[in-house]
Amino acid sequence: MSEQKDIIEGPIPEHIAIIMDGNGRWAKEKGQPRIFGHRSALKAVRDTTETAAKIGVKYVTLYAFSTENWNRPKKEVSALMDLLVSTINKEVKTLNKNDIRLRAIGELDQLPPKTLKELQKGMDQTKDNSQMDLVLALSYSSKWEIVKAIKKVATDVKSGELEVDQIDETLFSSYLATQDIPDPELMIRTSGETRISNFLLWQLAYAELYFTPTLWPDFRGADLIEAIKSFQKRERRFGQTSEQILKK
Repeated sequence: MSEQKDIIEGPIPEHIAIIMDGNGRWAKEKGQPRIFGHRSALKAVRDTTETAAKIGVKYVTLYAFSTENWNRPKKEVSALMDLLVSTINKEVKTLNKNDIRLRAIGELDQLPPKTLKELQKGMDQTKDNSQMDLVLALSYSSKWEIVKAIKKVATDVKSGELEVDQIDETLFSSYLATQDIPDPELMIRTSGETRISNFLLWQLAYAELYFTPTLWPDFRGADLIEAIKSFQKRERRFGQTSEQILKK
């Protein structure tokens, strides 16, 4: 708890995005099937989310299931969807206790009906919470999101609702799935991989990137705090010089 008090004195990212990687490898190291790793990762989700809410983070976006993940073995995909249903059902009470609102972005209509129904139920049951938003990126791909936004912009231009000269970064952002969510200031990826994997490509333009060798099932609130400490030591210049930043 003292660590949390110390870190509150520094800048806390308003929005943290996390690529939860390493479940399969974690399970393999223990001689278990991949789904064992996914189930064990729930502790990491719970502890990280609760810690984030306690220290003042307002948004946490978890890369839970990419569009590319549909290409995994059907047995694993089915097990993941069942796990998502049971997890949402079990965790709603905890989310409400911590005043956390559940949200989701992605091609949600691609989810199995049972999964989508439980997801919507969880979002409805937590919609009035205001301490923090937990955003699940499900059946999500940043390329899909950007192409979808471009199509919407093109349609509005064609219909006369939008002039080409009106299009800028701010307007384009309003066509994305994250239109009412601030861009992440910190992106964390576990398991030692150092790539973004088609996740929030537009939104991560100025984010600080933090890569840790820790496999996701072993990640905890203390690891989140370490990532934020690293974030606090960085100089965020947004194209300016260090001298310009110091003058502010």
